[in-house]
Amino acid sequence: MGFFYSSTSVTSTKVAVNGVHLHYQRTGEGEHAVLLLPGMLGSGETDFGPQIKNLNKKLFTVVAWDPRGYGHSRPPDRDFPGDFFERDAKDAVDLMKTLKFKKISLLGWSDGGITALIAAAKYPSYIHKIVIWGANAYVTEEDEMIYQGIRDVSKWSEKAKKPLETLYGYDYFAKTCEKWVDGIKQFKHLPDGNICRHLLPLVQCPTLIVHGEKDPLVPRFHADFIHQHVRGSRLHLMPEGKHNLHLRFANEFNKLVEDFLQ
Repeated sequence: MGFFYSSTSVTSTKVAVNGVHLHYQRTGEGEHAVLLLPGMLGSGETDFGPQIKNLNKKLFTVVAWDPRGYGHSRPPDRDFPGDFFERDAKDAVDLMKTLKFKKISLLGWSDGGITALIAAAKYPSYIHKIVIWGANAYVTEEDEMIYQGIRDVSKWSEKAKKPLETLYGYDYFAKTCEKWVDGIKQFKHLPDGNICRHLLPLVQCPTLIVHGEKDPLVPRFHADFIHQHVRGSRLHLMPEGKHNLHLRFANEFNKLVEDFLQ
């Protein structure tokens, strides 16, 4: 990068990891490496605009990845085997190791929050701190009904639909959303609806859980459960926050994260 590299620029590229070409964006020149993990159907560009743009570039090197089958990490098409969260966690860690980062922190939204918890539990020596929001460690009847309500993307609001339709085209977007609902519902059939409950006691790093009290997709009890079972974790409530609190209240969220990571 050297002399001509501007710390404010964002580079976008792909690298081979675990048999797939993973796409990521990278910005900043700080010593502290931070990986942003998107939610269902998400990508760096659709999920983390204000973080890529505004997280402190002197303190942090920020990487936003597209998990396999999402964003520009295609092919392959996205699929949802029983261990898809574990697969994402391994891909994420191996991506950052491939990029030669010695130790990293994670910012995980929604599905990305689940992935972050699993990564922290399974690769404790590599993960410095994590921030998660909109995540859940298990699936209940109530969750299943919520998922069923978003299965048909033609019923989504224009605002929610547009960026994903632009990214994927309507057919892949619609098909993959249905596949995601089926994929997440498979946990409902496991004891206690378990996704990663068993791993929470293994998370050793400092953990900040942010929860929007008006989140229509993830009920408050999920944040409370994670807070209770991750030792020493901190729960921060945003009274007006919905599921996308990091976009809607970006400045407040970014400051919270920067203070916690330092």
